[in-house]
Amino acid sequence: MLSGKPKKLRSKLATQKSTLKTETTAARSLRTVGALIREGARRFLRARLAFGHGSVSATEEAAWLTLHALRLPLNAPSAVMSRVIAPAAAERVLRLFEQRIRERKPAAYLTREAWLGDLPFYVDERVIVPRSHIAPLLRDGLAPWVAKRHNVRSVLDLCTGSGCLAILSAHAFPNARIDAADISASALAVARRNLRDHRLSRRIRLVKSDLYSALHGKRYDLILCNPPYVTTSSMRRLPAEYRHEPGIALAGGADGLDVVRRIVLESSAHLRPHGMLVVEVGRGRRRLERMFSKIPFVWAETDAGAAVFLIEREGLPAQETLSSSDARSRRVSCGASSRK
Repeated sequence: MLSGKPKKLRSKLATQKSTLKTETTAARSLRTVGALIREGARRFLRARLAFGHGSVSATEEAAWLTLHALRLPLNAPSAVMSRVIAPAAAERVLRLFEQRIRERKPAAYLTREAWLGDLPFYVDERVIVPRSHIAPLLRDGLAPWVAKRHNVRSVLDLCTGSGCLAILSAHAFPNARIDAADISASALAVARRNLRDHRLSRRIRLVKSDLYSALHGKRYDLILCNPPYVTTSSMRRLPAEYRHEPGIALAGGADGLDVVRRIVLESSAHLRPHGMLVVEVGRGRRRLERMFSKIPFVWAETDAGAAVFLIEREGLPAQETLSSSDARSRRVSCGASSRK
């Protein structure tokens, strides 16, 4: 029947038929949710996948995809592990496993959902998968650095991407109006969808802006930013999973601080008296402290160590008193895009 088809096509069809037969046989033998998760973890380890986009292990990734494919909640009770699954449903799970291995896409892009804090967010390849170390700090309203969260009236989320930190800020600071800025119109489209999903379109304003360029001197009680901070050398070594994310959301230049440097130099003009700047820098603490040796950064401990700094407006360099070397740093870094 295939005699009239090219040899390469016949080979491809035969491979697909063999794979389908194998998956059908496997689906019949994998009878429970727990068995499927163990099978997924085994396949992911064998394929040497990379994790870090909401899950940190093969087992977590397999559980995420299994529960999604079976339309079960991620917080399903442990008793669900022994639930018997029909072969057709098991095949659906196995196909998702194979897509994860074949395409090397993070699970969040396959499911179109990521969680940060206690909230779900829509994501696709227009934004990076949310995983900011600022999120756990917002759960307690940035205590002890912010003494009275109800006094926070205005918040800016720079490099907002999917809008996740802006949305978490709306929950953390109930009296605040929030601006969420990003240089990417595509990222803002994703953020707009999340604002609708969380019914926060009236409290959060989206702004297309390269950092502060379109904010026209507006001042805030609180500025948050999870900017791109991956060094050029690290960008070259990123696993395939990370290469599905927009490079503009990750690449921070040779030292990883191109955008961070701009933020430190420009933020005093956009903070109210005693307003606070909160920025994630990953592993850039030592480089940043060498660069700005006179600035009294305060470092919050996170799961990644001291990856987030906080500083009041009064500790930042005033724009009119910048040294010539700081001014040169600003000119060099202004060519870098912000995020996402």
